[in-house]
Amino acid sequence: MKAIPWFVFLGYICLASLHFGCAEGATHYYDFVLKETNFTKLCSTKSILTVNDSFPGPEIRVHKGDTVFVNVHNQGNYGVTIHWHGVKQPRNPWSDGPENVTQCPIPAGTNFTQEINFSSEEGTLWWHAHSDWSRATVHGAIIIYPKRGTTYPYPKPYAEKTIVLASWYKADVMEVITDALTTGADPNISDAYTINGEPGDLYDCSNETTYRLAVKYGKTYLLRIINAILNEETFFGIADHNLTVVGTDGAYVKPVTVDYIVITPGQTMDVLVTANNAPSYYYIAGSPFADTVAPFDNTTTTAIFEYKGNYTPPSPIPFPVLPVYNDSDAAATFTNKIRALNSAKHPVNVPQNITRQIYMTVSANILPCPNNSCLGTSNGDRLSASLNNVSFDAPSMSILQAYYWNLSKDVYTTDFPEKPPTYFDFSGNVDNITLYTSLGTKVIMLDFNETVEIVFQGTNLLASENHPMHLHGFSFYLVGKNKGNFDNATDPLKYNLIDPPEVNTIGLPKSGWAAIRFYADNPGVWFMHCHLERHSSWGMDTVLIVKNGGTKATSIRPPPAYMPPCSKS
Repeated sequence: MKAIPWFVFLGYICLASLHFGCAEGATHYYDFVLKETNFTKLCSTKSILTVNDSFPGPEIRVHKGDTVFVNVHNQGNYGVTIHWHGVKQPRNPWSDGPENVTQCPIPAGTNFTQEINFSSEEGTLWWHAHSDWSRATVHGAIIIYPKRGTTYPYPKPYAEKTIVLASWYKADVMEVITDALTTGADPNISDAYTINGEPGDLYDCSNETTYRLAVKYGKTYLLRIINAILNEETFFGIADHNLTVVGTDGAYVKPVTVDYIVITPGQTMDVLVTANNAPSYYYIAGSPFADTVAPFDNTTTTAIFEYKGNYTPPSPIPFPVLPVYNDSDAAATFTNKIRALNSAKHPVNVPQNITRQIYMTVSANILPCPNNSCLGTSNGDRLSASLNNVSFDAPSMSILQAYYWNLSKDVYTTDFPEKPPTYFDFSGNVDNITLYTSLGTKVIMLDFNETVEIVFQGTNLLASENHPMHLHGFSFYLVGKNKGNFDNATDPLKYNLIDPPEVNTIGLPKSGWAAIRFYADNPGVWFMHCHLERHSSWGMDTVLIVKNGGTKATSIRPPPAYMPPCSKS
């Protein structure tokens, strides 16, 4: 079954398209059918979980302020949830999707209709499965056009193309993470990366299917780039062509022209590229950014930027110059250039007077195993991860449902530490610091409309690296970041409170810190986690619960008539 294509109910039916002709606040309906589908990559065929038989999955296209209902039919073999990454879902955490945080999995053989409420988002976001590692193949783009009657804050491009970066495993990806969690060892790395579902010329049996982006000379294209890769951040570029970044995470930024971008898992970027070089073939490439000693997939995915016309294809095809895999300085050079547009039509609203400050260490750790039976370390421990030395222990019941129905006693506690339980030289020598953490289902309680600052602090425990930290239910402002330990006396003096980027996912520098600010104006239960899947699986997660305000309009909406049952499936 195909996704229902753009039919819009407005008291009548009209066909929504790229033309901004329908009335404001339209409602769209889609059917997503989860099922196993055979795909052939890297010389072998395997069955993967897909939506509507496609990899990547179907696009959702809306205008700013629209509402979407997606009926998710699970015809797969196990329970799954779907998350609408970067959509704030005002007062409606019931459809946000993270498993056992806002809902339990949709059991195989059943369906669940989710309501996606778009508010201030504009640009590119994405949707993906939020159960174990099923998002490896269950994901797709969300395109949010400007509100009807308005347009982009930059010259309208000739055409738009979606670029989805993803991981490919020859093995069953769910078996990969299940085996890793059973043994306590590091999960196996992927076998390839893909661009729009294709690995590209540098992998076996892949030349004939390499994705080709056909362009006309002299025309400017908007590339909507999504990083759906499981465990690696990405350097991305096009040979002999500049990229102009104009948006990220569903918000506009000041245009900045670069040779390459750095994009973490979870992030999206809107990029303009002009086909202004000699008509030919040029490689598009994505290679890993992994400043760590932990294992990672050190391969490169390619596509071809192909001019239309008559010419002899070059040999070799020009290849973009990308930084080496561990070049943290190159990553920082790029991210430091990103600033919010902050125009009259697209202003920022950065919290100035902070009422709640949270200082949060982000660490890889270990947990003991019975009889030293695990394979994570030579001492028989299992690999783990934590925030403020609490490794998130996912409950078997939805935290949202427990909170709403006052059942918290048996599901979670409200004592998540708001500062590190032990202070040490986080970014320095940690030889004498224990690697062990402890499990807990601990949440942070926030009053409605508090002004919140969270400072993430990377540590050198076990294996330090850049962490893509993501918060559900909010966009936030990245007001500062740097290497080393955060200094609460001096570092805030250097914050950018004028035009910081408004995002939902940030790269926490290796052995460094990053400060974010937001208004806690969205009542609900919201997941916060590292978007490297192995770290999230190990417990580098927590939950923020924003209490209701004093009115119906500032309180969580009532739950829908049906929610998936909380039983393992």
